[in-house]
Amino acid sequence: MSIYKGNDWFTIEKIDDDTYVISEYKHWEETHCYLLNGKDRSLLIDTGLGVGNIWEQVRTLTDKHVTAVTTHVHYDHFGGHKYFPDFYVHEAEKDWINGEFPLTIEQVRYFLAEKPCDFPEDFDINKYQLFKGTPTRVLKDNDTIELGGRTLRVLHTPGHSPGHMCFFEEDKGYLYTGDLIYIGDLFAYFPSTDPVAYMNSIKKLLKLLVKKILPAHHDLNVPVSIIKDMDKAFTDLYESGKLKHGSGTFSYSNFGIKL
Repeated sequence: MSIYKGNDWFTIEKIDDDTYVISEYKHWEETHCYLLNGKDRSLLIDTGLGVGNIWEQVRTLTDKHVTAVTTHVHYDHFGGHKYFPDFYVHEAEKDWINGEFPLTIEQVRYFLAEKPCDFPEDFDINKYQLFKGTPTRVLKDNDTIELGGRTLRVLHTPGHSPGHMCFFEEDKGYLYTGDLIYIGDLFAYFPSTDPVAYMNSIKKLLKLLVKKILPAHHDLNVPVSIIKDMDKAFTDLYESGKLKHGSGTFSYSNFGIKL
């Protein structure tokens, strides 16, 4: 996968002729958003932090109508929704994205600047606000999203958040995992997380014929074998009575579980 284009904030990499990843590597969270171009329309999976104008990047990659879909309603995944009036969200988090997000703007700004990063010169964190809006479609488990020659299946995978979704593109074997799977510490310690549900969501992925994992953060080279590794780790913690809030952080070869 090679660098395609971008600007001072975003980096664009090409996954295949119709799939791109738009990343915010200059921020400590290293967020990834995915643009999928179908024959009829395009889909943007997550819109990032909202620090830069992601629409300016998207319009260089497609001239079709663009729908945004949120893997989950955390600030680093729907920050750019203000540029996409047509957006989808899971039914469990439709209220979160319409003004009931469970953190204050002060807390969000703290997390945004928790570690030093090189924000764009015109970015003023004191003016940073959370997007609020009503989705054009509310999704549930096993729904499909049709783009024209490309179909994604919605997988409700709660644990990191109540309405977290992964998206599986069976024809390509692509699994877009949001914050359920990535290389790094997995967060399951917030009050709105559910460690046991997280384990069951990982188990839900075991039966899929995954050829490529496309995470929402950090390293893009995620081995497919990580699904089985995470399943074993969560199951071992569950069987030992440690899969619960307050148990601590458990480290493995290329990920951790923060409880």
